[in-house]
Amino acid sequence: MRSILLLIIAVLIGGLAALNWQVLSTPSEVNLGLTTIHAPLGVLMLALTVLLCVIFVAYVLSLQGSVMLEARRHNKEMTAQRELADKAEASRFTELRQVLESQHAAGQSALLARLAELEAHLVARAQESDNSNAAYLGQIEDRMRHVEPPRNTF
Repeated sequence: MRSILLLIIAVLIGGLAALNWQVLSTPSEVNLGLTTIHAPLGVLMLALTVLLCVIFVAYVLSLQGSVMLEARRHNKEMTAQRELADKAEASRFTELRQVLESQHAAGQSALLARLAELEAHLVARAQESDNSNAAYLGQIEDRMRHVEPPRNTF
C-alpha cells in the first residue's frame, strides 16, 4: 500500500514537471550563499529532489539489508538453541529411562528375593506339617499295637 502511494506521488511529480517544463527550465539568478549563478531554478530543485529520493532509497535498501542479515543471524541462533534444547531433552529422556530401568531392576530383585523367602517358608511349613502328620500316624499305630482286643462277654 505504501509503495503504491509513493509511486503515485512520484508519477504526479513527474507529470507536473513535464507539464510545466517551460517554467522549470527558465534561467534565473540563483543565490547559493557565497556566489550567485545564472541557472534554471526549477531544474535545479528537481535535480535536488531526485538526489534526495536516490539517497532515501539507498538508505532504505541498506536498512532492509541489515534487518535481513540480523534476521538471518537470529534464525541461526534460534536453530542452534533449538538443537541444544532437543539434545538436552533427549538426554533427560535417556537419564529418565536409565533411572526407571534401575528402579525396575531393583524392584524385580526385591520381589524375587521376597518370593524366594516365602517359598523357603512354605517348604519349611510343609516339612513341619509332614513331620507332624508322621508323628500323629506313629502315635496312632503305636496305640493300635498296644490296644488289647475287646473281650467277648458272651
